[in-house]
Amino acid sequence: MNVSAFAGVRRDNIEPYIAGEDRIDGQENVLKLSSNENPFGPGQLARTALVESLNSPERYPPQDHAALRTAIAEAHGLEPERIVCGAGSDEILGLLCRAFAGRGDEVIHTHHGFLMYPIFARAAGAEPVEVNENERRVDVEKILASVTTRTRIIFVANPNNPTGTMISGMELERLADGIPDNVLLVLDGAYAEYADGYDGGASLTETRPNVVMTRTFSKIHGLASLRIGYGYGPEPVIDMLNRIRGPFNVSGPAQLAAAAAVGDVDHVRRSRLHNSRMRQLMAARLEQAGVPSDQSHANFILARFGSAAEAAACDKCLRNAGILVRRTDAYKLPHCLRITIGDVVNCEVVCGVIAEFMAARDKDQ
Repeated sequence: MNVSAFAGVRRDNIEPYIAGEDRIDGQENVLKLSSNENPFGPGQLARTALVESLNSPERYPPQDHAALRTAIAEAHGLEPERIVCGAGSDEILGLLCRAFAGRGDEVIHTHHGFLMYPIFARAAGAEPVEVNENERRVDVEKILASVTTRTRIIFVANPNNPTGTMISGMELERLADGIPDNVLLVLDGAYAEYADGYDGGASLTETRPNVVMTRTFSKIHGLASLRIGYGYGPEPVIDMLNRIRGPFNVSGPAQLAAAAAVGDVDHVRRSRLHNSRMRQLMAARLEQAGVPSDQSHANFILARFGSAAEAAACDKCLRNAGILVRRTDAYKLPHCLRITIGDVVNCEVVCGVIAEFMAARDKDQ
């Protein structure tokens, strides 16, 4: 069987997604700053709900996610019937491609956008179209200029991973107003909670018939291991996603923990304040050491080095010190390292090692 073109759709051109590393051979107690996880983990409300959820593992989880959708709606002022839940927001992104793009269609994403966008597009048989950014920032005009009669979906991560940059509400409105009604604008808000005053695109979904917002519980809520996220948009779009998703795509423990987490405003506030403070301090420390970065609106910093070789050498130095950060070669940023904002000690340690590396480099030159 020729699996590369099964059912007439070529898939051998899909590069598999490689997640951030979680171990270094021969080393214990590795400091993992490679996957943008919340250093505090989930809040106590979610932890308690998770423990209680383990009392009935023999039961199938609720198929309609009703309690979770209600909790999300109450927390964010949304309509529960316009929410669809998935195994991480990744599943929602994949479902959107399966439902609304196929052979002969195009799916737009940006030059340094999330690596899963072209993977999901190709898996659905569509052609991913990469649009250049402007100094690592989404360029609305370039996206609009790339829209054709074959365009079906536009993916925009805001804030973006791995750059941490974001565009304003006015720019998002300009994008939404400039595309045809038969093109879906998908606003990936995985890091929305870390951006001050940003609703993840929820307001646009209320006024536009072709805008969808996705969110995750993996980041600020600290539930990455449970794989849970959701999408919010027009009822016809959400109805279509519910028709093609698996009947029990989100586990019972994940649903209960997420419902508790979304209402834990104290934990969210604590996580956001810590991230904002340490993000600013880390950026300043790295800048002082000779490593610039764009203003980040997420829970990580994209550190820019003088060359790909220098970034690789710094990564090796960090690994020797037992620290894992994210290489961004696959994101077409070989001269950069993406560094998660950890706790206070983590941030001090990683900045210290990078500062020592840069000082040694300057001494050798």
